Amino acid sequence: MTTSLVAPPKREFQSFHDFPIVTDLDTLKADIAILGIPYGDPYSIAEVSNDQSNAPTHIRRYCERALRGLDRYDFDIGGTMLDGRDIKVVDCGDVIADARDIPGNHDRSEQAVRKILRAGAMPIILGGDHAIPIPIFRAFEGRGPITLIQIDAHVDWRDRFHGVDHGLSSVIRRASELEHIDRIWQIGLRAAGSGRPDEVQAALDYGSHLVPDIELQEVGMQAILDRIPDGGNYYLTIDADGVDPTIMPAVAGPAPGGVTYAQMRTLINGLARKGRVVGMDIVEITPRKDVNGITAITAGRFVCMMIGAAVRAGYFD
Repeated sequence: MTTSLVAPPKREFQSFHDFPIVTDLDTLKADIAILGIPYGDPYSIAEVSNDQSNAPTHIRRYCERALRGLDRYDFDIGGTMLDGRDIKVVDCGDVIADARDIPGNHDRSEQAVRKILRAGAMPIILGGDHAIPIPIFRAFEGRGPITLIQIDAHVDWRDRFHGVDHGLSSVIRRASELEHIDRIWQIGLRAAGSGRPDEVQAALDYGSHLVPDIELQEVGMQAILDRIPDGGNYYLTIDADGVDPTIMPAVAGPAPGGVTYAQMRTLINGLARKGRVVGMDIVEITPRKDVNGITAITAGRFVCMMIGAAVRAGYFD
């Protein structure tokens, strides 16, 4: 009997956790759909294809470090990710972009998410900069009221910058203008927070719940979670710079402090039990700055926790 001395080269994951790749969104049949949206609405020509547009691929490449396999016990969710249930998760690839048609990129992103929602699937979006949730929010038209939960160091209520009103600094202001977006919670705000006084005032006038990082660290995430009304439809948008930079260092605007891994775990599991999480995105990851892939691994952990929490909350029964 001959014993082999070699094994095939290791293969890198192409899709998130090697879930089936489905690019025909008109015939989509899934419970959860992973979608990459690499491109937003840039402030300059140099930002049309910035490093954050590489983040969806970067997260997929490191997802095995986020969870070694679907058969592995995950202590953050209390079992295997899909809990042995017949849950169909697919990866829909990335929205195709055209550098000559910036508004069209937003429109194509919106249409892709609309198709996922029509199929009855829960969208989990890998960005891209923080402009990409704007078309996602529009895609939820008629599905409100939705409570928007933002993790971010920045308040993102700028109306216009460099002539652009659908960019990454305007995402929450644009969300506030949509009829189906109701309550807004902004968690982890700190330092200068890129918010001029009039922008902060605009957020307060709307009724947005601003939770500075200093308050979060004093009272804890569970206390903040308890303030969010039960029984809602929740959308979670995670700007990587809102998270503690020791676990998500690869961002354009790092700031000391931020939401810790344990606090994100409390938030994700708590929202899933409190009501229904209708979608999630994670944005603003800059792969070139990623030390040891830890930012991508952390992003993958958040996605795995969300899937596991949704499964255990009975979303797909």
